Amino acid sequence: MSAAVLGAAVLATASQGSDEAVAMATAIVLVTVALYLVMYLFKMGWISDFLSASVLTGFTFGVAINVAAGELSKIMGTDSSGSNTWEKLWAWVTSIPDANGTTFLVGIVALLVVFGFAIYLPKVPGALVAVVLGIVASIVLGLADRGVVLIGDVPQGLPNLVMPDVGYIIDNFATIIGAAMGLLLIGFSVTIAAVRAYATEHNYPVDLNQELMAQGMSNISSGLFQGVFVNGSLSKSPVANEAGAKSQMYNLFQAALIILTLLFLAPFFSDLPDAVLGAVIIEAVVMGMMDVSGMRRIWRVKPIEFVMAMAALLGVLTFGILQGVVIGVVLSLMWLVAVSSRPHIPQLGRKPGTQAYRDLESHPDGETYPGLMILRFDDGLFFVNSGALDDRIRDIRVEDSSELSGLVLSMEAVDFMDIEGADALKKVANNGKDLGIDLHLARVKDRVLDILQQDGVVDVIGTDRIHADIDEAVDMHMKLHPPTEKTKATDTER
Repeated sequence: MSAAVLGAAVLATASQGSDEAVAMATAIVLVTVALYLVMYLFKMGWISDFLSASVLTGFTFGVAINVAAGELSKIMGTDSSGSNTWEKLWAWVTSIPDANGTTFLVGIVALLVVFGFAIYLPKVPGALVAVVLGIVASIVLGLADRGVVLIGDVPQGLPNLVMPDVGYIIDNFATIIGAAMGLLLIGFSVTIAAVRAYATEHNYPVDLNQELMAQGMSNISSGLFQGVFVNGSLSKSPVANEAGAKSQMYNLFQAALIILTLLFLAPFFSDLPDAVLGAVIIEAVVMGMMDVSGMRRIWRVKPIEFVMAMAALLGVLTFGILQGVVIGVVLSLMWLVAVSSRPHIPQLGRKPGTQAYRDLESHPDGETYPGLMILRFDDGLFFVNSGALDDRIRDIRVEDSSELSGLVLSMEAVDFMDIEGADALKKVANNGKDLGIDLHLARVKDRVLDILQQDGVVDVIGTDRIHADIDEAVDMHMKLHPPTEKTKATDTER
């Protein structure tokens, strides 16, 4: 995903393999580093949850299709063009008659090898087998002479230090900052997903803000030495874990092998057929990024989230990967606002013979009290949903034909409140006084109570109407408002 985002930004402003492409990649990675460090200073580790899992699944699936579509032409030995996935696919379909037969044969064999090993012998590195066989076949059979395109010259030696031109960054800042934010959101989300998974498995603590610093610092050397953006991996981490990796020494050995490859083995890759590389990439994105079971689960459990996932997927296919990042973020924000603006506010009833209060919709046998309504607010109370509380109480008053003399609002689920949330409670209390309805609050958290006290809401409600639990609130109300024959009869009918 990160490679696709970075590549899309680079190719939007520079030609493949040019000095400008290197400069753009370097600039994007270093700006991403700056964003990581700023987030570390402001303790913004919570950003890892910014992209919803459903949207990220759809986005990832779309990126996989986009990448695979761009590689199909390599399998056929044809040219690929198009600004989005649909155009790439159409260009590939229309170019099939011009396919090179030998290239097509090499590509099909490579696909059979990589997918065969992935499905039937997953512990064998099928990609490595395909690459070795491809290089051997290229040399022995002279594939280049048969019209098969090879990778060509692969630079040997260690990369040089490259400092991006500040003027170049300024001239292309819109593209750079967009790609950098996309890399940050995707890279950190994926990294934290891997970190949390193995922290749980191996029982060690996680500091999200320290991960921001670690990931930012790890990309400084990558950016300055012509490297791509790096982050934790949900595909390579399992390989390392199954191999018995216990510490950073695993990565140091891996780095040593990469350095040896750059110094001594790079020329061997020059004879690798492009079709084999395309097959390896297609297998990687299909097996590693197209989460079919995940999409099925989203559809089965939460259809509305499946719609969001499909919107992110289609956004990537239609508008591009960078735009897909923006669509994913916007969809996640819209989902957050939509969920927060419609909090669950159930009516509660007492479980017979206990002091436990449960949702009456799920437990209709719960006991109620004449003239008294018990509600629970299942969310933080803030500007997005503050109006929902007033709407819920008004609907209850309209629907309930009995005389309402009291309202108990259970606040155990409210762990956050802003000024508008406090204003909403104050409005409910004042309206209740005008209508002869007492407001009682139960199980208010200390930090929420502090806000209510500082804003004067407790003075409006009354300190004696702030209760430790629902039972205490009910007992006080029943003492202040003993049931009359009329309310008893109405309650019995209800």
